[in-house]
Amino acid sequence: MTMNWAHPLVHELAEEADASAEAGPAAAVDLFRSLADPARLTILRHLSLGEHRVVDLTAHLGLAQSTTSAHLACLRDCGLVASRTVGRASMYSLAVEGELMGLLAAAERLLAVTGDAVTLCPSNHGPASADPTLRDSADATATLR
Repeated sequence: MTMNWAHPLVHELAEEADASAEAGPAAAVDLFRSLADPARLTILRHLSLGEHRVVDLTAHLGLAQSTTSAHLACLRDCGLVASRTVGRASMYSLAVEGELMGLLAAAERLLAVTGDAVTLCPSNHGPASADPTLRDSADATATLR
């Protein structure tokens, strides 16, 4: 497949990459770290269907209310989730639905193309614990989760 460098989207993506490079990788790392938890991804999928209360999400996830609230706080702090108060309850929704769903769809397409390569990557999990040279980075990654 050849890339059409004259396509406007290619120029837009290149400009965004330049802007991200100026800001450094820290923001992107934080964003992807916030998406790296299965419970947070499940919360985002539920919120893509519409607003939910914490109690509703707790029931869907089977997690403690405090754990669900902590995940929502992480997603809110990252700007991915918004909340509004209704009486004594907080209603949560996606703050940037179009962009977030686009990112998750792109991730699914990338996973479809790479297949098991991501799952088998030794720096993700599993084989890293067997390799002492990778154990420290695996422990550091686990600490951040």
